[in-house]
Amino acid sequence: MTLAERLGAALTAGMAEAAPVLPGDHVDLAGLPFDQVTAAAVLVPVTDRAEPGVILTQRPDTMRRHAGQVAFPGGRVDPGDDGAVAAALREAQEEIALPPSQVTVVGITDAYRTVTGYEVTPVVGVVTPDIVLVPSADEVAAVFEVPLAFLLDPANHRRVAREWQGRERHYYEILWQDRRIWGATAAMIVNLSLRLKGFA
Repeated sequence: MTLAERLGAALTAGMAEAAPVLPGDHVDLAGLPFDQVTAAAVLVPVTDRAEPGVILTQRPDTMRRHAGQVAFPGGRVDPGDDGAVAAALREAQEEIALPPSQVTVVGITDAYRTVTGYEVTPVVGVVTPDIVLVPSADEVAAVFEVPLAFLLDPANHRRVAREWQGRERHYYEILWQDRRIWGATAAMIVNLSLRLKGFA
């Protein structure tokens, strides 16, 4: 089986389970009216290698929001997009020059609501390895790859607490070399690891 077929089979089986969506920001937005939620999508680009990796970006420190944070390529679903998959592919092309033709879409996983009012749909896709990626200077400071096995390993998922806006908040973080993956991106990775339990 190809990597795309293996990932697709594991994701389909994992999504068929009745496991709950990972708690976190969802809890705080439980009462938010649907018309106040902004649809967004991210691409989870898995490189087609013997030891697959996941492509991630780091935001510039100069950004007004999410400065310096690690993220998947992605953004809001625009009116001209044909759904979350199209939005994720478009954003990946705009942010890191990843051609949609080089992505085999495997499927989507649980949408994740952020405290900033976005409902983010992760789109899992297999990409050609070693493709030359060119980060958009306005949105991306760096592009890097983390082994998929490392990201899916629960031993690397740290549960952290801190006070924010007068209350204690809990979130996940994943440390990879000198990178800190946390917040919504880490939560989506943890949730994906639950959905891909059958991946081998």
